Amino acid sequence: MDKNALYSEYLFGKQTIKQLSDKYQVSSKTIQRKLHQYSSYRLISRDKSVILLMDATYWSWSFGVVAFKDFRTKKILWHKYICKKETLSDYMEGVDWLINNGFTIEGIVCDGLRGIFHLFSSYPVQMCQFHQISIVRRYLTKQPDLEASKELLSIVKTMTHTSKERFITSFLAWEMKWTNFLKERTLEKKTGKTRYTHKRLRSAYLSLKRNMEYLWTFSDCEKLGIPNTNNALEGTFTDLKTKLRNHNGLAENRRKVFIDEYFKSSFNR
Repeated sequence: MDKNALYSEYLFGKQTIKQLSDKYQVSSKTIQRKLHQYSSYRLISRDKSVILLMDATYWSWSFGVVAFKDFRTKKILWHKYICKKETLSDYMEGVDWLINNGFTIEGIVCDGLRGIFHLFSSYPVQMCQFHQISIVRRYLTKQPDLEASKELLSIVKTMTHTSKERFITSFLAWEMKWTNFLKERTLEKKTGKTRYTHKRLRSAYLSLKRNMEYLWTFSDCEKLGIPNTNNALEGTFTDLKTKLRNHNGLAENRRKVFIDEYFKSSFNR
């Protein structure tokens, strides 16, 4: 029974331990032992100039993974298991590992984790446009009531299929139209203090304003071929989770081995 072939069936063939046990006419414990013996190691890509797609995904509050994917080769270059929320130090750890192994980072695509743009200010950094759209939707909801919110959401929805100039022109026109509305305040009777009346709209607006210079790096650095979204990495996460669902109930150490091998397989695709 070849261990490589066995793990390939388990990982990509969607075969459960019970199904493999029946196929090879051995006990489930034998299959588990063979899978456990399968060695895992980190591969180093020969392609040293990379455009990094970086993000994290979670299975629970206490178990997740940060991963870096090269947009050009589609290889997962680095990953780290995390508990609770990812931090800037997690991402810095990955970048340091790549640099120490001879990689040249030509660009980065990431979400809007606070401080990440400053952390990687020496690189061209693109904020994933779909992450930004998602942030605005979270504040405004998919069907906002306020006219100002409806107009802002309509503008944001054009982000992925319009030019930088058109988007910024539309945004600035919206900003000018609704400036006074955004400044409206409401008196809190209990405290005697005032607060912004349209707090969620302001949060959506300020998020866009704060991130604007990082939403169009792909356009400003067109020759590098930086994508405007993290879709390629999100697709990898989705496929990984789909495959893992075929093996529900894995202990955490076994789940890590599965994920390690799944990411390693990107070098053979």
